[in-house]
Amino acid sequence: MRFQCFVCLLLASLAYGQTAATDQAPEVKVGPDDVVITMNGFCAHPAQAGKACQTVITRAQFEKLTEALQPGMPLSLRLKVANSYASNLKMSAAAEKRGLDKTPAFEEELRFARMQLLAQDLSRALQVDANNVTDADLEDYYKKNEASYEQATVARIFVPRAKQIVPAHKDDASPPTEAQQKAAEEAMTKVAADLRARAVNGEDPDKLQIEAYTEAGFPRTTPNTKMEKVRRATLPPRHETVFDLKPGEVSEVFSDPAGAHFIYKMISKQTLTLEDVKTEVRTAISNQRYRDSMKAFQGDVVFSDAYFNPPGKPAIPPQQVRRGKRKTPPVQDDEDHD
Repeated sequence: MRFQCFVCLLLASLAYGQTAATDQAPEVKVGPDDVVITMNGFCAHPAQAGKACQTVITRAQFEKLTEALQPGMPLSLRLKVANSYASNLKMSAAAEKRGLDKTPAFEEELRFARMQLLAQDLSRALQVDANNVTDADLEDYYKKNEASYEQATVARIFVPRAKQIVPAHKDDASPPTEAQQKAAEEAMTKVAADLRARAVNGEDPDKLQIEAYTEAGFPRTTPNTKMEKVRRATLPPRHETVFDLKPGEVSEVFSDPAGAHFIYKMISKQTLTLEDVKTEVRTAISNQRYRDSMKAFQGDVVFSDAYFNPPGKPAIPPQQVRRGKRKTPPVQDDEDHD
């Protein structure tokens, strides 16, 4: 339990580095040698004769810690760190008096903490490297992915998957039969095909949308089919071919396996300039470089099922086995295995 709590504390401190610095730091009128934390009644070292026991931390001392944890740490986190720091300082001093820093368990905890901190610092260094993006990098990435920066205004007609099934008697609460459900779905598939043909002939998409809802048994009078600033990435993967349309053209009917039918009409389309998407491109390059640099540390790792997942115990869900592949070791004939 002691080691578990230690790891939780350490991970909590590392979480500070994952928090975005969103608040603007106001001007701090405190000098480097001014005291920012005062712990009355606590002395890390024996107090001098005639003096009250007190420990003080200056701004320079405290910010040496915060800059190590997270450079540019926002004010919203500094007070949390200060509270944790004061408590840990008192508790660690008490632990040393008990000799807990001389135990074999503490040596292992320290070794593991060192690994975690070094891994964190390497991650930061790799992120800094990944953020070093030049103008040439931006232009090259933009040219190779220019299609991703197309932006369109389209009209989308949504056709419900199935027609509402009205029971023969209003008191009939029984679910529809399989045949009724199939007929209801086939009816709307035909409606979608008809609406698509009429859209090709130039009929107003909003009018067609009203008919789609009416045919499905859900009449609506205020549809809005217009979608602006649409990008390939904002559409479902199977719908991305909409960007192959020219203005005025109508797409095929997209019928999602477990969903509804969709019909698109291209209204207008343009390609955003590099200047328009420079921040987006820079972020994409940085993220990809960071992911690539981390792959070297995420290679094949073998976990012994005989130890971590012995017979008779619940199997480890695959999503809990990270940074590597989990392989099943040879088992004896009398052991249960997958």
